[in-house]
Amino acid sequence: MKNVTISMDDSVAEWARLEAARRNTSVSRLVGEMLAEKMRSDDAYERAMQDWLHRERAWVSEGQPYPGRSDER
Repeated sequence: MKNVTISMDDSVAEWARLEAARRNTSVSRLVGEMLAEKMRSDDAYERAMQDWLHRERAWVSEGQPYPGRSDER
């Protein structure tokens, strides 16, 4: 586990202290958990995007025109 020093506005530091106290944890652990969740979320989004981009598309009209906006209802 690495130790890091971070800088933040006073109002953010106060919020972090209150939030950590509310969760009965330390500010360090709170920040670490938030960053880990952000990392997991970003990784999941990237995997989903890559999956979508690499799917074979079957969007064919079979000679028929695609519906227009007025055809949606």
